[in-house]
Amino acid sequence: MRKLKIRDLTLRDGQQSLFATRMTQEQIERLLPLYKEANFYAMEVWGGAVPDTIMHYLNEDPWYRLESVYKELKGISLLASVSRGRNLFGFNPYPDDVIEGFNRQAILSGIGIVRVFDALNDVENIRSTIKFVKDNGGLADCAVCYTIDPHFSPYAKLKALLHAKLLNYNFFTDDYFLNKASQMVKMGADIITIKDKAGLITPGRAGELVRLLKEKIKVPVDFHTHCTHGYGLASTLMAILNGADIVDTNILNFSGGSASPSFEIVQLFCNRLGIDTGVNLVAVGKINRELKIIREELADFDETNLLPRPFDISSDQLNPELDAMFNLAIDYAKSNKESELIEVCREIVTWFNLPEPDSKIMKAEIPDGMYSNMKAQLKQLKLEKLLPKALEQIPMVRLASGCPPLVTPTSQIIGNQAVNCALDQEKGLPLYTTKSIQYVNLVKGVYGKTPVEIDPEFRYRIAGVKEETPYNTKFYKKQENPVFEEYGGVPLASNEKESLLLELFPQIAHEFLKTKIEQTYLEEIHKVEEEKQRKFEETKRAYEALSPEEKEKRLQQGLYSYPWTSFEEEMEIGHS
Repeated sequence: MRKLKIRDLTLRDGQQSLFATRMTQEQIERLLPLYKEANFYAMEVWGGAVPDTIMHYLNEDPWYRLESVYKELKGISLLASVSRGRNLFGFNPYPDDVIEGFNRQAILSGIGIVRVFDALNDVENIRSTIKFVKDNGGLADCAVCYTIDPHFSPYAKLKALLHAKLLNYNFFTDDYFLNKASQMVKMGADIITIKDKAGLITPGRAGELVRLLKEKIKVPVDFHTHCTHGYGLASTLMAILNGADIVDTNILNFSGGSASPSFEIVQLFCNRLGIDTGVNLVAVGKINRELKIIREELADFDETNLLPRPFDISSDQLNPELDAMFNLAIDYAKSNKESELIEVCREIVTWFNLPEPDSKIMKAEIPDGMYSNMKAQLKQLKLEKLLPKALEQIPMVRLASGCPPLVTPTSQIIGNQAVNCALDQEKGLPLYTTKSIQYVNLVKGVYGKTPVEIDPEFRYRIAGVKEETPYNTKFYKKQENPVFEEYGGVPLASNEKESLLLELFPQIAHEFLKTKIEQTYLEEIHKVEEEKQRKFEETKRAYEALSPEEKEKRLQQGLYSYPWTSFEEEMEIGHS
């Protein structure tokens, strides 16, 4: 029987995609005994928005979060994290000592797989991370960010034609992705992931790329997509049929929409295909029930407000109509009938009461997070009417700046600049009059090489230089680590893990670590006060047990003058 490994994303990517990464430590700990039984190949539990968000909003320690999960799941499921290569969690590249320290500490704290990617697919930006992950005993899961060529409206194409420019490009071919994957394998990749954060990969393309990578490279292939554009389930099925070794899923109550496909639905396909995932389905049913409760607790952060249909993969049976849909989807997938496959998979998703794709986001062909960021930016300016114009600017802005994939953080950079261009247009100013420092740095070359060469004249116009200018880490300045004399002379960061938080998330970590020091200091004062009170009560009991003569004698001897002149005063002050 064919084996398929499952990487569960629920506790990181799932909650980040659907609930703004607001799961608390207590909620995580309720799930760990259940996950202990589930036997997933791997579980993504860290990285992404987890470290900064839980510090900022929950006042929780990200290292403790990781260590607590590892304590429960050690030897059962590999724990996975995500890292943006040399950028780690920020925009600018970090020096090697920071990259090495972070990956070493992550692996020491329990991470077994580090999924490393670069938002520009610049493989040089992940070279050092691969080395440090492997040096410290972790598996290097190298992700190729899937993207598509810029999509221009008919009006934009007509306008370009009038200016003697054609907008028919073919940058992101199968050879492009194969070339990136092959370079990563030469660098030491243990796994290659097709990472489709935007949910843009169609079933046909998913099948082609998985099949090509399986033919040409010798390491396992993982398939990762999201359901934003309505392709997620169909594309995952095609990836499985074409030989994917690992697929990424979420448990039903944390799946669909802007998250990845449901494990339960994927398992139902595997049942029909004779594929063994090795997952304990009874445990999954228990996890899903607990996730429903947690999802209700996270209602304030749930944008869909749409609970999936209750379903226990270990015991519930499908009705004949739904059962037929699964068989039909497999037939369509095997026959490469893409449109029919997409349609029937969307019907399955609808039956499970998972979100349908947003037509506006589908038309824009961008990630939902990018779309919501652009809306929020314009709403803040009370210029929501400019959203259509801003969306129209995306392909031109992206093409001019080297066609970066639309993943974090490039999706935000391109989206913000598209909004800026729409604002310039509204004011009658030349495009790119308004530009962010991040966009300038992207065009300048600070973040790495873009997939397509940038016109030197455009670079000069935006960044003031014609040549690509990489970031030089010799100018990197480490964060200060102040000492708080008022709290007993303790430093803000007291060990390497805290120092790394300070380097990677300066403002958020500063507040988090300072609050932690204050709480520790107050707790110590409280302990001292409790000890004083205990000694006072002990002394009082001893005094009250004495005869009147003995009390008088001891008072005259000054035995009860601690710390006041007489025990009576001590008792009086103690009671006041």
